[in-house]
This record gives sequence, structure tokens and C-alpha cells, in this order.
Amino acid sequence: MGPVPTIDPAAPGTAATHQHLLRFASFATFAAIWTYALIVFGGIVRITGSGMGCGDDWPKCNGHWIPPMTFETLIEYAHRLLGVSIGLVLIGVFAYALRHRRSAGFAGKNGVLRYASWVLVLVVVQGLLGAVTVWLEIPPMVVVVHFATALIIMGILLAAAVRARALAKAERAVVNAEEARTDARHATIALVLGFAVVVFGALVANYPGAPQACQGFPLCNGSVLPSGVWLVQIHWVHRFLAFVAFFYVTHHGFRARKRVATPSVRISAMAAAAAITLQIAVAAGLVLMHLPRELQALHLAVGAAVWAFLVLWYAAAQSSSAQKSAL
Repeated sequence: MGPVPTIDPAAPGTAATHQHLLRFASFATFAAIWTYALIVFGGIVRITGSGMGCGDDWPKCNGHWIPPMTFETLIEYAHRLLGVSIGLVLIGVFAYALRHRRSAGFAGKNGVLRYASWVLVLVVVQGLLGAVTVWLEIPPMVVVVHFATALIIMGILLAAAVRARALAKAERAVVNAEEARTDARHATIALVLGFAVVVFGALVANYPGAPQACQGFPLCNGSVLPSGVWLVQIHWVHRFLAFVAFFYVTHHGFRARKRVATPSVRISAMAAAAAITLQIAVAAGLVLMHLPRELQALHLAVGAAVWAFLVLWYAAAQSSSAQKSAL
């Protein structure tokens, strides 16, 4: 994220510009929450085995726009309708940013229109990935890419909301420049670790046999370095990265509470630390209770929430660092 431009409070139309930016931030936040719901519901489709509930038809479902309903068809059809609805919401976010492109903070290299444009491109890519997933009858790697793209869309929306609020000067705080850069560095490393964890988690969840490949917790099949087929190794890497992320995020997340950071940095960092702690507990229960569906869904929901809080921490820390650099 580049330096946050200064909006002169005395300039004509500044009050309206602030309102436009704050309204955009609200729209982007709503779209991010809707995307989160779609991610979780997509996990329910997988967990219930409803991925082929509409057969290999796309965009129709079993040859119909409104098909006869079985349980699996209902789940998959509802997921598709949610996907269409989020597409419309994201088009609306882009349209709002485009409409106000002449207002300060919307256009330019660091304006929020750029974020909205990225999201619009990615939602088209996501729709095509959804079609390919159905046509090829749910290949695991395509499903993982589909999931990762949804996380990126949600992340960009959250970052756009933080950027818009920063541009509107919704938060002011005296922050030491070196501490701001340190916060930004820690948040960036945490974000990269978090993304690696959730992507490897998606690999484990979508390759048959991988969830069961590591028995026991925290060790994998009673070993720190287990041997076995590649499914064991994928599961082990996911666990290893999860523990690295857990210690890193909890250490630096809770330490942010003691530093002179902006409220958004402190709150998001501590929320990420709390969420990843909960996720480790859910993961332990999931393995020890032999993968009940309810805990599979909760594991996905909490994992996506961890990613969301990491993005908020990153975006807030980058914004705080950029403000100090611009002074």
C-alpha cells in the first residue's frame, strides 16, 4: 500500500468526499461478509457431498434453470444462487467507485477504484473456475484454486474498506515511525503464513484420504516427522505451517496490544491471535473426534475468519506505516 493522500478539510466538497469514502468502505465490508458466507457455504457443499448436485451442467442445474430438488441439488443450487448474488454485489461496489472516480481517494494508483477493479476481474475468473469445477466433475486442484480466489476476493474487499476509511481520516493516532514499520512487517509475514496454511488446508480437505492421513494430535501418526505416502506429507505440511503461524501470530498479535499502535492495528492483531488460537483448538477436536461434519464446517469457518483478521491487521498496519512515511 502506498502513502495515504491527504484530503484538505477546507477544500470544497471535502465533507461529501468523506461521506463517499465511508459509504464505499461500508459497501466493501458488506461485500466481504457476503463473500465469507459464500466461502463457508461452499465448504458445506463439499462436506455434504453435494458438489455434483446439479450434475455436470453449468450454468443450468441438471438441465433446468429451476431443477427438481433433492437434498444435494438444493445445497448446490443454493450455493450457485449465492455466487450470482455476490457477483451482483461486487459489480455494485465497482460501479460506486467508478461513479465517484473524480472524488479524492477513488482514482489514481492508491485509490479504492483500483481495488474495486481487481475484484471485478477476479469475480469473472471465479465464475469461470466454478464452471470448470462442474464440467470436470470437481477436480481437487481446481477446487483449491477456486477456494483461494474467493479468499483473495474477500481480502481485497477488506483491504479496500480499510483504505477508504484511512483516506477519509476515520482514525488518527500518534504512532512511532519505527514501530509502524515493525507492525507492517510482522503483519505481512503473518498474512503470507496464513494464506499458506489455508491453501494447504484446502489441499488436505479436497484430496480423498488426506484428512485421515495424520492420526492423533499434535503429532502425526505418533511422529514429529512422519513417513508415508504424499497424502501424509501434505497433511503434515499443513499442520507444520499451522503451528508456525499460531506461534507467530499469537506472539506478535498480543504484543501489538502493548505498543503505541493505532486502535485498528491493535484490535485486528489481537483478533487474529484469538481466532488462530480457537482454530488450533477446533483442529484438535476435529482430528481426535475423527472428522465429524459439524467440526469440519466450523474448522473452515474459523479458518476463513483467521484470514479475514490477518488481512485487516495487514491493511491497518500498512496504512499506519504509510501515514508516517508521508509525514
